[in-house]
Amino acid sequence: MWPEQSLPSQILQLLQSDAMPAGSHLPAQSLADRLRVSRSPVNDALSLLADKGVLRRQPNRGYFLVEAIAGESIDALAARLGLEASDAVSAVYFQIADDRLRGQLPDAFSEALIKQRYGLTPAQLNAVLGRIANEGWAEKKPGYGWEFSSMLTTADSLLQSYRLRLALEPAALLEPGYQLSAAAIARCRAAEQHLLAGGIGTDTADQLHERGVRFHETLVEGSGNAFFIDTIRRVNRVRRLLSYRSMQERSRYKEHCEQHLHLLELLERGRNQEASQAMHAHLSSTLRNLKKISNILTPENPSP
Repeated sequence: MWPEQSLPSQILQLLQSDAMPAGSHLPAQSLADRLRVSRSPVNDALSLLADKGVLRRQPNRGYFLVEAIAGESIDALAARLGLEASDAVSAVYFQIADDRLRGQLPDAFSEALIKQRYGLTPAQLNAVLGRIANEGWAEKKPGYGWEFSSMLTTADSLLQSYRLRLALEPAALLEPGYQLSAAAIARCRAAEQHLLAGGIGTDTADQLHERGVRFHETLVEGSGNAFFIDTIRRVNRVRRLLSYRSMQERSRYKEHCEQHLHLLELLERGRNQEASQAMHAHLSSTLRNLKKISNILTPENPSP
């Protein structure tokens, strides 16, 4: 999710993105699944966060959040707690993304090029390339060098990703046995209310993107259909690149939050057919506005 950060910092980011309230239980296996790591390092990270006073450990019950993580950037919080966080890597990541979308980086590139162009140490180079690879917009070539993916660097590929979501997400809400827990609904609702209360303007690009991703993934996860769940996760990892660039325009977020809250209300009442229709309308409205987002992908200074 945030490969350049330490695991405790990743957990803090997740707690903030989900707007988890004080007292929330943090099951290690659930965190391990979401962060795509094994349970052992998650237990170590939870123990460290408990030592820092962020969590409290209850015998035979696990770890619980002492206070909600809000009002402070994760980098600042990590620094205050003495946790490792890499501002430099994050800044270079965004610069590489911007340069790529402007057409200033070639399709194929070497590690030496990235290291020299952005003045990275070997550790920083590994961290930033690891994050890029994890999000699916570049991969290591067999033998030597790297290559950027064509995914989500053209208007057509962007349209295709949204059409896939339009086909998948409304259908997920109609799966037999669909169930969204009260805790999941409350967590999603709290995140939307945070945004409406001012988070739209103050949250970072990472936080805004992650809140949207978690909302849609949580609703799809309620289907219990592993194929739906895996597909939406893959799409969301790849579209992250565009999402960061689109954060320049935040006026649409208020409407999105209101639509999200309406979806939660319908699902809470068991009105899945209406929720499916509302999801279709929600994603369709995004498709209708794709011209704005597509313009963000147009290279401004293409390489010769």
